[in-house]
Amino acid sequence: MTIDLRKPAPADQKFSGDKRNIFFFTLTVIAAVLAVGMSELRAQDAPPPYKNASLAVDARVADLVARMTPEEKARQLDMYFGCEDLLDTNKNQTVDHHTHAKPDAIFDPQFAEKMIDHLGVGSVHDLYPRAKLSNRIQEWIIKSNRLGIPALFIEEGLHGYMDYDETVFPQSINLATTWNPELARRTGAAIAAQARANGVAMILGPVLDIARDPRWGRVEEDFGEDPYLTGQLGLAFVQGMQGDSLNTDHTVVAEPKHFAGHGSPEGGLNMSPVHAGEREVRSIMLKSFEPAVREGKAMGIMVAYHDIDGVPCTGNPWLLNKVLRDEWGFQGFVLSDLGAIRRLYDTHHVVDSPTNAVLLALNSGVDMQFYDFDHTVFQEAIVNGVKNGQVTEATLNQAVARVLRVKFLLGLFDHPFVDEKLDATVRHCPAHADLALESARQSMCLLKNEGELLPLKKNLKRIAVIGPNANIARIGDYTEAAHESSAQGMLEQIKHLVSTNSEVLFSDGEDIKNAAALAQKADVVILGLGEWLKISGEGFDRSDLNLPGKQEELLEAIVGTGKPVVLVLQNGRPLSITWAAKHVPAILEAWYPGEFGGRAIAETLFGDNNPAGRLPITFPRSVGQLPDFYNHLPSRKDSYIEGDSSPLFVFGHGLSYTTFKYDNLNVTTPSTHSTDDLLVSCKITNTGKCVGDEVAQLYVRQETASVATPVKALKGFSRIHLQPQESKVITFHLKQSDLAVWNANQRWQVEPGKYAVTMGGSSSGGLSAQFTLE
Repeated sequence: MTIDLRKPAPADQKFSGDKRNIFFFTLTVIAAVLAVGMSELRAQDAPPPYKNASLAVDARVADLVARMTPEEKARQLDMYFGCEDLLDTNKNQTVDHHTHAKPDAIFDPQFAEKMIDHLGVGSVHDLYPRAKLSNRIQEWIIKSNRLGIPALFIEEGLHGYMDYDETVFPQSINLATTWNPELARRTGAAIAAQARANGVAMILGPVLDIARDPRWGRVEEDFGEDPYLTGQLGLAFVQGMQGDSLNTDHTVVAEPKHFAGHGSPEGGLNMSPVHAGEREVRSIMLKSFEPAVREGKAMGIMVAYHDIDGVPCTGNPWLLNKVLRDEWGFQGFVLSDLGAIRRLYDTHHVVDSPTNAVLLALNSGVDMQFYDFDHTVFQEAIVNGVKNGQVTEATLNQAVARVLRVKFLLGLFDHPFVDEKLDATVRHCPAHADLALESARQSMCLLKNEGELLPLKKNLKRIAVIGPNANIARIGDYTEAAHESSAQGMLEQIKHLVSTNSEVLFSDGEDIKNAAALAQKADVVILGLGEWLKISGEGFDRSDLNLPGKQEELLEAIVGTGKPVVLVLQNGRPLSITWAAKHVPAILEAWYPGEFGGRAIAETLFGDNNPAGRLPITFPRSVGQLPDFYNHLPSRKDSYIEGDSSPLFVFGHGLSYTTFKYDNLNVTTPSTHSTDDLLVSCKITNTGKCVGDEVAQLYVRQETASVATPVKALKGFSRIHLQPQESKVITFHLKQSDLAVWNANQRWQVEPGKYAVTMGGSSSGGLSAQFTLE
């Protein structure tokens, strides 16, 4: 029956007033319900706020965290082993060397689903995917978890994205020897481009530990012994990696490591305790990290394995929360080093179970584990810890938010896939090769050149190239050993460079008698000695610093021939070459100069490249002098009963084929109560006959202080290029805050009084002046 509400109803169809009111009320309710339903349907069709790219990142993070279950949150704090958890290693076409997917590896979602359920993935490591593989895995991860959260691919890239055929740049200690922050910035940017082109959005580096014990195998990964030099190079490297925005196809999250103090382990043994008080930690060990965090806005930090004064770094809220976050304003997330959370339980013994190790780390400020515990153990510890009140929900939410914030800043929610054509434009591209060669050239450090033996003439009749490092380019740890090539070694590069009438003879030096006989035939001998993988690198700490094996015997035999000898070192740490320093006329320190290192060495030996590298770390005379660093406190004694306690080669040392003169040192101090910078200027002249670079170094000493301060400390440096007889005036802007000391009241303070400045070409001397701060 149809009722026309506009017409009076027939008598038999009339409603009473009450019935009519009920009828209209019912219609109103139905309309309202329908309206609400349609609104809800429209709301359901609209994406949630965290998927709205126009909203602020923090708003998107907050919305997403509010939607997550405890289990989903715990999953975001976990790292997965790419080659084991995502690829079927039983299939030969998928994996090389346990940690690297083959270039043509195929992703099998059915295998991955057996290993990983539908809760998502925090991060993936040890995969080194090509773009196609990372895209397929990322697509599956996003589709397979309820909220569509992407994974963060994290890999190593200390001096080149650690894949098979990427450009290998000189090792970090080489970069430090250049004293050139611009090279560090460009290198960081190149490595970021290599990685991001393959879908990798975070690199575990740079290493900003202060290397104060050369027995430690990881010295090669560092920027040396000085906090200011390390801090400035680290800042530039991070800025190069992260660029102006993380949301690009060529920038990545940088993750300075190993926070903190890792470079001063007991006995030089990796992961051993560090014995330092808060003043030394703040003044030396943290100063190398601070610029990268405060100015560089590094979005990752790797916390170290060891303990400082008995407190493990992964269980140290003072380090991770008070200093890193509250004082420095760190906005990224903290990742443990591999197994560093586990060590709370099985090494440091500060907790009695894996569960409590996880909770201590989380409560102390660690946000993500690195293969510490089985995924179930780690994630259940977090979920049950919240239920049991051992960790607050706010603490968990904060850690999850930090990880998610980085993913949002990288643009992974909005642009999760990488252009698969991009890698071809980056992989081993000419620009990267040129940069690697330039960096190698600038890192060549001439330690000795008696009688101006170098540079050698290209038309010498016979040149003997001898030694275990003579015919190979040593590249150092954290890269693929396949890059070490005889074609790029100094032997072949010397052959390319010298006259076609020159004869180049070779011996690897294994048979010392035959090598000496070969040397007798030559006009000059170039001796390639030093270290290599398995002698230097992570886990390869040494109890002495002598030339390994029979190299010292080989060296003395070759010098005994009476022929002019040039010693070329490729090594990862300072070596005690006391005999060589006395008896060999020319010594070139090349460290691990990357895949084009052989060419840089050859060019330097024969004058096409004027060396201007400067040592970023002290060379001791013997292991008995250790620790031996230039910026020691004034109470250190200066003599042993065996004789000279001075370094063999000082921090900042390096020679050139030309000479430089410093004049007119001037210091301008600000007015009383002003916070303006001090200005320190000096004129530098190339007084020689060839073009060259000089590294001007500014050191400061506080004459009297409330606490003991170093005898000198680097506060500025500048690498300048000068033509013969050309002069330049350089001016350093010295911030007053850089003169602050951590005083007896545990506060940073710029103290009034007298200061001395020294400017020159090394830490051993130069022009000096005094100034007073009122």
